[in-house]
Amino acid sequence: MCTVILLLRPGHAWPVLIAANRDERLDRPWDVPGAYWPEQHGVVAGRDRLGGGTWMAMRSGLVAAVLNRPGSLGPAPGKLSRGALPLMALQHGSAAAAAAALLALDGAAYRSFNMVVADRHSAHFIRGLGHGRPKGWALTPGCHIVTAHDPNDAHSPRAQAQLPRFATAAVPNPARCEWTAWQALLADSSGPRPAALNVPPLDGFGTVCSSLVGLPASGPPVWLFAAGPPDRTAFLPVALNPLG
Repeated sequence: MCTVILLLRPGHAWPVLIAANRDERLDRPWDVPGAYWPEQHGVVAGRDRLGGGTWMAMRSGLVAAVLNRPGSLGPAPGKLSRGALPLMALQHGSAAAAAAALLALDGAAYRSFNMVVADRHSAHFIRGLGHGRPKGWALTPGCHIVTAHDPNDAHSPRAQAQLPRFATAAVPNPARCEWTAWQALLADSSGPRPAALNVPPLDGFGTVCSSLVGLPASGPPVWLFAAGPPDRTAFLPVALNPLG
């Protein structure tokens, strides 16, 4: 179960802040974010070597991330890879346009999924349940957490435990590269496993990498990436294509 946290502040110099931990099988190979898709100019994303897609991608300040829903870990015969969805979203010019395109998909073509798409103007949640058309909505200003469930879902132990912590933590200042409070939360592995944000390795599964993203009202975005569990891996800047 991966996790994406968003803080939406319309009118602020940094209107969208994002934190994310990726939980995955430890033996599933992947590459750190880079420009692996030359046919998609400007796209930077982590690459899943098995499926060929990604879990999080960015182009020109448009961000897209995909998460599994409960009971849907891994590929399934006859289903398309969900890792293609963030790349598909970045073919559009805005988060609103990307969300509209995702809502028009045939949900039966994929295992169930959650998607988050955001730019400096808006952020959207889309869920596919493995049948029919996906559903979704724009996220309101404030702090949100997306796990394998809907945003801020009280049935998610992780959402219950972690949303109040992010909502009351010191807000990052990307302009000064100040993310201390959010880094500490992403790195925290305490508490029951279903509620922990940084999932310790168990039975070949755990948190494998982490991201911090800032989308400014003007100027270049920021993406910091930890290429391992965030309690023992440094966050380093991702090289983004300013002309993407």
